[in-house]
Amino acid sequence: MRVALGVEYDGRRFGGFQFQRGIRTIQSELERALSDIADAPIRVLPAGRTDAGVHAREQVIHFDTHALRSTVAWREGTNSRLPQDVSVRWANEVPPDFHARRSALMRSYRYRILVCPSRPALEAGRVFWSRRTLDVEAMRAALVGLEGEHDFSAFRAAGCQSHSSKRRLDRLALSVIGPEIILEVSGNAFLYHMVRNLAGSLLEIGRKRQSRDWLRELLAGRDRTRAGPTLPADGLYLWEIRYPERFGLEGSRRDACVP
Repeated sequence: MRVALGVEYDGRRFGGFQFQRGIRTIQSELERALSDIADAPIRVLPAGRTDAGVHAREQVIHFDTHALRSTVAWREGTNSRLPQDVSVRWANEVPPDFHARRSALMRSYRYRILVCPSRPALEAGRVFWSRRTLDVEAMRAALVGLEGEHDFSAFRAAGCQSHSSKRRLDRLALSVIGPEIILEVSGNAFLYHMVRNLAGSLLEIGRKRQSRDWLRELLAGRDRTRAGPTLPADGLYLWEIRYPERFGLEGSRRDACVP
């Protein structure tokens, strides 16, 4: 039997998703809890391997098991064995051809920027803090033209192991909610640190250190060394992953209060 789970986590105290010996990771916590419920070793595969400090509103994983448990048992039983900074939001039995990474149609990330004269306390480690006001309209204008398929070498980290730097972005949007500026980026897949690098360059425009045309110039130039800094993991969230309807995950997501 193959089971898919939607998982939420606060990444501040983790060394990332992927298992690393001697380091606390989301994968190790999930596999420990699930193996306890299944009474057998469980190995999970994620939709994406988030880095240290990155959060997830909805990471999707799948695993295979011979254990017969209800979806409620997989959710509630696993949660009873997980630490408070990780939670299974929903569980769903899926066909054997479902794959959390390869079956995904779209991934969406959000990067949160808090604009405030004083540093945050309750949101420390969950947002990027900007003491000074940013030019939101210039930042919005800078995103025009980045949707579609492009070579994103200018926003690709040096350690990226992908064979191609071409990616398709379906949506780039900037919204303002109170003192927060939220960058939303959706696409088929992402390069290593791509969203954090994009956010770092966008911040330079918001600070009026670069023109609103700069992102398009960087995209055309394909030179990472000319782009802005990599922003910290604090503000980055794996927000949503979409799959073909035939896998039947939408009902589970709605029932779990995931918008």
